[in-house]
Amino acid sequence: MSKDAILSLSNVTHDFGGRRVITGRSPTIRAVEDVSFDVRKGDILGIVGESGSGKTTLAKIMLGLLPPTQGEVLLDGTPIIEMSRKRIAERIQFIFQDPYSSLNPRQSVGQIVGYPLYLRGQENAAERDRKARELLDIVGLSSRFFDAYPSQMSGGQRQRVAIARALITRPDLLICDEPTSALDVSVQSQVLNLLLELREEFGLTYVMVSHNMAVIQHMTTRVAVMFLGRIVEMDTSEKVFGTPQHPYTRLLLNSTLSVNQGAGVPDLNVDAEARHAMRDHPSYVSQRV
Repeated sequence: MSKDAILSLSNVTHDFGGRRVITGRSPTIRAVEDVSFDVRKGDILGIVGESGSGKTTLAKIMLGLLPPTQGEVLLDGTPIIEMSRKRIAERIQFIFQDPYSSLNPRQSVGQIVGYPLYLRGQENAAERDRKARELLDIVGLSSRFFDAYPSQMSGGQRQRVAIARALITRPDLLICDEPTSALDVSVQSQVLNLLLELREEFGLTYVMVSHNMAVIQHMTTRVAVMFLGRIVEMDTSEKVFGTPQHPYTRLLLNSTLSVNQGAGVPDLNVDAEARHAMRDHPSYVSQRV
């Protein structure tokens, strides 16, 4: 663990299944295998891979929502499984993929943004409202949205509300799981640029989980490439995109359009022939356990 690491993962593995059922045991699926890295202060770490590669499972482990089957996750040098949810939430917040389902439709915007402060019980209602209005201004929503409801807002506006909610406790680390994939292309760049501005203003560290190579290239300082639950390549963004070393990384880059070639980047989709070729590479590890 480096001295400037906020979060450190050591040999993290997570299995689903394997439970005792009437007919014996359910099949075991290894979603994450032997993952180790540090998230250093000031990083924008991108975790990229196709659907099913283990990205979201890894993000949940980093949040303490899923305990690793093996290995350890340290937050400021302390095992995250030994920490309270309140303590974790003070340091790490999550921005969900879908702004339409991640906000409570029965709460006003002001209530949604101020709710984390309510859970902490450290501010009165007036102070919560003041801080919520301040955050709405910072993320580009005027205070007139304070009494609005999510159903009255666009997808981009809802995601700004979600960002304000994540920031109100002043965390050090934001984990963003596909934060723009549910938004119109015209809005995606606005939200991404907002995240970059907030990083400068609040001194934030980000983990960006995405299948969109253009987003990862635009946003990140370091990149971890996941294939079938393993990190197969990890380096600076410049090196991963400029001189990729692993054949899977090259396959991902070759299977997507550049921003200059067309409108947006499609979902990663590595064909069966390419997958078969990967089996001959020494970094390939079967996921059967």
